[in-house]
Amino acid sequence: MALSLFGGRRSNVFDPFSLDVWDPFEGFSAVANVPPSARETTAFATARIDWKETPEAHIFKADLPGLKKEEVKVEVEDGNVLQISGERSKEHEEKNDKWHRVERSCGKFMRRFRLPENAKVDQVKANMENGVLTVMVPKEEQKKPEVKSIEISG
Repeated sequence: MALSLFGGRRSNVFDPFSLDVWDPFEGFSAVANVPPSARETTAFATARIDWKETPEAHIFKADLPGLKKEEVKVEVEDGNVLQISGERSKEHEEKNDKWHRVERSCGKFMRRFRLPENAKVDQVKANMENGVLTVMVPKEEQKKPEVKSIEISG
């Protein structure tokens, strides 16, 4: 039997129509049942951020579900380093609570990006809507080379 790409054992390597369901948390149930106060959650510390460049700006997008804009900071350090940071607090626990699974992460995160020289760091704008942070860093216009015609004598 070959090991499938989807985590279960099957008779062939790739069977997209199989009824086996891959559980990415299989084998981690002992850790998942521990309340958040008993372990440090670090998954949130690696917040994933997309960075794309358009002709007008550098655009950063971060999925930060459950965070309020007051819990997130956007700063420019050293003139050209964009820093995005924040913290998701642990949920309040009652002594009688019985946790069955803990998968949502909490804790601090910080990401830093060195901006290119054409970034207008004094005009950075940030917006948070539906748990998505969007940071726009405008770019300086590219100067078109000045063309000077030279008269040909003779």
